[in-house]
Amino acid sequence: MIYVNAVSLNNALGATPEEILSSLASGTAPGMRRDPAWLLDGSSAFFGHMAPLAGSFPETLSPHRSRNNSALAAAWDSNPEFARLLSSENPERVAVVLGTSTSGIDEADRFVSGEKGSEGFRGEAQELGDPSVFLSAYTGASGPAYTISTACTSSAKAVISASKLIECGLADAAIAGGADTLARMPVNGFNALGALSRERCQPFSERRSGITIGEGAGLFWLSKEPAPVSLRGWGESSDGCSMTAPDPEGKGAEKAFREALAMACVKPDDVSYINLHGTGTKLNDAMEARAVSRVFGDKVPCSSTKNLTGHTLGAAGITEAGLSVLLLSHPGTVLPSQFRENDREDPSLPPIGLLTEPWRMEGGLVLTCNFAFGGSNAALLFGAE
Repeated sequence: MIYVNAVSLNNALGATPEEILSSLASGTAPGMRRDPAWLLDGSSAFFGHMAPLAGSFPETLSPHRSRNNSALAAAWDSNPEFARLLSSENPERVAVVLGTSTSGIDEADRFVSGEKGSEGFRGEAQELGDPSVFLSAYTGASGPAYTISTACTSSAKAVISASKLIECGLADAAIAGGADTLARMPVNGFNALGALSRERCQPFSERRSGITIGEGAGLFWLSKEPAPVSLRGWGESSDGCSMTAPDPEGKGAEKAFREALAMACVKPDDVSYINLHGTGTKLNDAMEARAVSRVFGDKVPCSSTKNLTGHTLGAAGITEAGLSVLLLSHPGTVLPSQFRENDREDPSLPPIGLLTEPWRMEGGLVLTCNFAFGGSNAALLFGAE
């Protein structure tokens, strides 16, 4: 069994478990605001911003300087339990497996554009493997270290990959998670695809108009050392339907769900809550609703939290897995309705157990899922001991 011994998160909900759970319960996001800084056409849209990053970047690691890496350092520093756990292990047996889709791409963009203040940029910070190289050096963990970049499943797959390293004996523990921070290239790319909403996204709503981009970072400490929350199962698939659109029927998503349930030896009805990928695009929400409906019907409570965090891209997996672990660690937390006032579920979608009013989470099993460009699908199933 793989356990989650420590967790840290930073996203539009906050940067501590207390802030995040309080914001979640009230259905508010302090970091979600309209921002004109990212779209090249000069217009504004809502974006999810992390809480301010504490601390300074170490000069000895200056070639790795980027907001992504600063967010990873802050995530590590925010929870003293990480350092304590590392001190109790042989650092050569501690792996670092992270996910990202942008790495230092905003800094690279501004450097290539010749913007003032970007003169110190180094190419290492934009290389997709750099987050794990940096965090290994920052923490002193010297076991296997690599970065996974599969778009929006990146950090979910990092958690899975790190768990496999522990299970097969290549590591005794692992630092797993990832980061993606706001950058002009992905924001304008989604805008060019017509997938970016100018308002806060409305997953599964009949009025949904696209995604809201957010930034986030998060880390898990994973090991076989017992803890209150464990990773019971996972599922992965690749349907390869399209470079930019999901399989309309969600067959790959369904396969990931069923693999996670089978690994944990549980039935769909045993799941207490599903944190949906729920981007707010027409295609994703329709696909996901079909897959969820076939596996879980409309009995399991579920919702997407991207209307509060924004879609954190490569960090979506750890953002939502982290929320799942916090919910299991703090039974009694209230989850808000999926829908805002005067909004309702798209009646053309198959019925699933979407939260239409606040609902109290009391523990059990939580499934979280992520889907990505190219047909990549991942599901993680967590349980409270």
